[in-house]
Amino acid sequence: MKKVLVFSVLALLLSSCVSNKKFTKQGDELSALKDLHGKNLSDLAHAQRELIACQSALKTAEGSLDYLRSQNDQLINNIGDMTMLSAKGAANLEKSLEKINEQDLRIKTLNQAMNRKDSVTIALVTSIKGALGNLYDDDITVKVEKGVVFVSISDKFLFKSGSYAINANAKSVLGKVATILSSKPWLDVMVEGHTDNVPFNRGELIDNWDLSVKRSTSLVRILQNDFKIAPERITAAGRAEYVPVLDNSSKDGRAANRRTRIVIMPKLDQFFGMIEDELKKK
Repeated sequence: MKKVLVFSVLALLLSSCVSNKKFTKQGDELSALKDLHGKNLSDLAHAQRELIACQSALKTAEGSLDYLRSQNDQLINNIGDMTMLSAKGAANLEKSLEKINEQDLRIKTLNQAMNRKDSVTIALVTSIKGALGNLYDDDITVKVEKGVVFVSISDKFLFKSGSYAINANAKSVLGKVATILSSKPWLDVMVEGHTDNVPFNRGELIDNWDLSVKRSTSLVRILQNDFKIAPERITAAGRAEYVPVLDNSSKDGRAANRRTRIVIMPKLDQFFGMIEDELKKK
């Protein structure tokens, strides 16, 4: 009986040892499977990220491809348009070049006419200054502005204060200017009267407008009646105090503003005639 019990106990112990070994082996296998599962999950996540990146790159590439196709289509259309433009434009290109050449010729002609006009103006200024001689001082100035000659004469040289009657000694100066005007019948003359801003009212003259115009017409009559300048060449103008050369706030400024200007300029028809002559030479 004791032997049987011993054998039973030994069998049980041996069976228990085998079960423990088997259990340990299975545990190791399970742990390995868990590690493998974790690695597979990690690889799967990495693969998913790569898939998303590839999908994004594919979308970008598809967009670029669509853009390139669009550009290609546009280039094809442009080539077609350029072909049409070339076919149509070739017929008009020569005409366009002819028009450009014509415009260029007109510009050159105008420049030549202006150069001739400027040369005449310079010669005129030289003649007037030479004629005035030692009379050319602060009371009488000659200058050119925008191709026009201005002879500015102080009113104290021409008139008494508040008067529009020409002083006798002023006629000698007017005579010298008139001599030059007589020798150049293609020039027009405008006489401008200017005043300061001090209000004026005397006799028939009610303001500076009246005074400036009266002084202008007095000088015009001298040119016409005494020096035989054709009246159709002359214009009388009064500017009152509205075109000052200096500030009227000072005595010297007011004195400078009281002046009469003889504006000498080429006749417009003569000027355009010069241009036509230049065009006929081409």
